[in-house]
Amino acid sequence: MGLLGLVLGLVVFLGAHSARIVAEGWRTRVVARLGERTWKGLYSAVSLIGFALIVWGYAQARQQPVVLWSPPAVFKHLNSLFTLLAFIGLAAAYVPGNLVKARLHHPMLLGVKLWAFGHLLATAKLADLLLFGAFLLWAILDYRAARRRDRVPGTVHAPGRVAPTVLVLVLGAAAWAAFAFWLHAAWIGVMPIARGG
Repeated sequence: MGLLGLVLGLVVFLGAHSARIVAEGWRTRVVARLGERTWKGLYSAVSLIGFALIVWGYAQARQQPVVLWSPPAVFKHLNSLFTLLAFIGLAAAYVPGNLVKARLHHPMLLGVKLWAFGHLLATAKLADLLLFGAFLLWAILDYRAARRRDRVPGTVHAPGRVAPTVLVLVLGAAAWAAFAFWLHAAWIGVMPIARGG
């Protein structure tokens, strides 16, 4: 039941986030007909339902895990590095005028790819494969679609500056540390980095 809920949640959540990948014209027409506010409200509601199903399904699946392989310890270290870079990408998406966004254009999607790929390397259960594999595939397709949308109108991204870039690095590293040493264990029940004692 947990895996079914996880798959259903992934379909709903990632489906809601895939309109611009597979149906850009349809999305534009619906937004024009309903209005931006109504569209965002429906989009948010569907996304929340999907996210709740993902959380519930993943939690249920972890109670009776299906182990697929045994990853080497080095993959856990690689995952930590990829996750740090992912948090930096997330911060770069929201801090204006930084060099990371100026260079990568869509740092959040690249961050999702790194996060998902790192977790695929470091985890070894069927639920992990479904969760992180789905997000990795979605991020790859969404990044391609976003780059294609940039090329059509000839989008030019603003140049970056040093000060916002330093802020991005600090915020990303701080958020990564909070998750790695506290929030990940508190919310998910897994300590990704063992603390010495």
